[in-house]
Amino acid sequence: MKTSLERFFSSFVTTIVLLLIYAFGLAVATFIEKYHGTAAAKAMVYYSPLFFLLQFLLVVNFLAAVVKHQYLKRGKWGLILTHFAFIIILLGALTSFLFGEEGILHLREGETSNRIAVRTSDNTTYHTLPFSVELKKFTLTRYPGSASPSSYESEVIVHVDGQDREERIYMNNILDVKGYRFFQASYDQDEYGTILSVNRDVAGRNITYTGYLILLVGLILSLVGKDSRFMRQSRRLKELRRATDVVVVALALLAFSMPAEAKGDASPMLDAVQKYQVSPAHAELFGALPIQSANGRMMPVNTFSSEVLRKLHKSDKIGKLNSDQFLLSLLAMPDMWMRVPFIALSNPELANYYDLTDGECAYIQVFDSNGNYKLQDKLEEAYNKMPAQRTRFDKDLMKLDEQMNIIHQLMNHQMLNLFPKENDPNHKWYAPGDDLSAFAGKDSMFVSRILEWYLGEVQEALKSGDWAKADEVVGMIGTYQQAKNKTLDISPKRMEAELKYNKMDVFRYCKIGYLILGGLLLVLSFGMLFRQSRWMKMTAWLLGIGVLVVFHYHMFGMGMRWYIGGYAPWSNSYETMVYVGWATVLAGLLFVRRSTITFALATLFGGIILFVSSLNWMDPEINPLVPVLKSPWLMFHVAVIVAAYGFFGISCLIGLTNMVMMSILGKKNGEMLKTRITELSIVNEMALWVGLALMTVGTFLGAVWANESWGRYWGWDPKETWALITMVVYAVVAHLHLVKRWNNPWLFNLTSVVAFASVLMTFFGVNYFLSGMHSYGQNDNVNGIFTYLYMALGVVIVLAFLSYKRWKRAE
Repeated sequence: MKTSLERFFSSFVTTIVLLLIYAFGLAVATFIEKYHGTAAAKAMVYYSPLFFLLQFLLVVNFLAAVVKHQYLKRGKWGLILTHFAFIIILLGALTSFLFGEEGILHLREGETSNRIAVRTSDNTTYHTLPFSVELKKFTLTRYPGSASPSSYESEVIVHVDGQDREERIYMNNILDVKGYRFFQASYDQDEYGTILSVNRDVAGRNITYTGYLILLVGLILSLVGKDSRFMRQSRRLKELRRATDVVVVALALLAFSMPAEAKGDASPMLDAVQKYQVSPAHAELFGALPIQSANGRMMPVNTFSSEVLRKLHKSDKIGKLNSDQFLLSLLAMPDMWMRVPFIALSNPELANYYDLTDGECAYIQVFDSNGNYKLQDKLEEAYNKMPAQRTRFDKDLMKLDEQMNIIHQLMNHQMLNLFPKENDPNHKWYAPGDDLSAFAGKDSMFVSRILEWYLGEVQEALKSGDWAKADEVVGMIGTYQQAKNKTLDISPKRMEAELKYNKMDVFRYCKIGYLILGGLLLVLSFGMLFRQSRWMKMTAWLLGIGVLVVFHYHMFGMGMRWYIGGYAPWSNSYETMVYVGWATVLAGLLFVRRSTITFALATLFGGIILFVSSLNWMDPEINPLVPVLKSPWLMFHVAVIVAAYGFFGISCLIGLTNMVMMSILGKKNGEMLKTRITELSIVNEMALWVGLALMTVGTFLGAVWANESWGRYWGWDPKETWALITMVVYAVVAHLHLVKRWNNPWLFNLTSVVAFASVLMTFFGVNYFLSGMHSYGQNDNVNGIFTYLYMALGVVIVLAFLSYKRWKRAE
């Protein structure tokens, strides 16, 4: 009996089964939270006795394996430290759970208190602090001219041990008094009160941070240690390449199509408005003027016009007009533009119901013969429904209404926040169509009349072709902006950089470069399978240089976006996709000497990722950061964890390539292809190990960020949970070789492909289909991606079946 228990607890099969159960339980918990709430998920899974038992069994399993396989004697320090770190982290979490104290301190200005409210599942109790805190002043800072908070700060006086300490608490700047840490959590709507979260967890924090440090050391040793699995596989790959002197190749079964950049000119009305085309030079002059966005960011009119055109037309051009020409034309000829069917409409049911032009409709079509707004009745019904009850018709109707509102506001000269009010404390800029009662005297006359004058000059220039007077009025607007703006520091260099960034369209050209170069490199490699020549090798080398040039251009574009926005460019879905594409190509470059096919696949995949980032449902706008994201920890956390996605993507592509080669194994090519499959499997495993290390480090960097921003490491938010699931899933794949009957190339490559589903869920699924702090709200356009995912799943199932039959026959 004792021997059986020892065998069970030290078995690697037990390890993999326990990890799979752990991952499945976590996944179920995220859906329990969505449908039944966080409290139910915690009670049923996260804090349940069974879940604690499962984690305890994983610890016992590791300790039993260490003893059985004598890892200490064999000097497996990377392996030991990495796994031991998880035990320390779990111990820290248990300490925090048992002895940590969390609460809320609500203070009004001038109020002093030493009691914090501690919420439990049953009720709310109050704990007394060994000191008192007085709120001296609360300050909410908004982005210029916007209601969006830029930061919020509490000035407090701490009365402790007979002393009075003046302190400031704001997001990512905590107050620590006698082990109690105060975090700026929220505030009262009247802005005279603050809500501070309070956390006391000295022991748990010290234990957990120690675990994180040990984990980092262990992961480094696991990758660079002389006797680590990673380094052994690296040496094995070199030996294989020396022995066979092979150029690794594979088939590229990835098909893609380039989208049309501009829609066809099917409308006679569109042809008509294009006959009166704004001079490109004048449009560029107008586009260089600074404007204040609705969220308070200062940007060129060119950026504003691009955003407007994308929302209305789902493109950054319309016919022959660029966005600045379109905006000026719309403002100067509203009567003509309201009859042009250019407003994107993707729902045929909506078009049929309201008798609109399918695909693209005109503004005038949403009004009946009496001037009544056709959408009004159904729109009110849609807004009166709960969000979960709204149909696709309702949601598309609301989007169409938003587009109509944009046109309506532009035609009424709203949204064009071109004019600063001198010494305005809120830094607000105004549009000519706004309430201008805040202005007086000459300023009032200028702001209220200049746009009408300017548009009159534009209309004259459209007839005569002479743009001198229109240029002069644009100059007057620019002069007024410079003279009256006394509160905002608008950097001309940053404005100029943004105009160049918009014009260069960096990521579009990188997308084209990656797809063409990556595709050619794969085709060339396929040809070299049957015949190698000097010109082929030289061409492959030149293609590699081309990829390197595009890669640096990609990096340059990200640097420009960083400079323009003032923060690391990976804070939203679009920016993260752009960064994932860059990280994927970087991962390919790191493996270029070991495997040409990996480099080619990474390049092609980088292009596909940029293609996805350019789809209409991705929002490329540069927006101000919410206060909690203004943390250096965020930059490191996202940079590392998203880089892991790049390595996992390469692992998936190599797995698919190997399954394709297994599917075509035969008597004539069997030995040659098996050698290539072995080499690629080694590269696959190395990429997977790097990805797993980065994913682990990135996830726990996120925990540090959370602890330093709002006082907890882990709140079982769905995004956090799925990041952990991804770690566990890839850990299972990485540990399959430990079980003899599962240690074969077919199973490893298949699981490396299947495991990528957890990355897709972490990156896309959580953001759009689960609730939580990281949820960006469901986006119906994402549903289109699932069509491709289902097709991909079908391809994987077919490949798995074919490759298994051929591989077994060839063994």
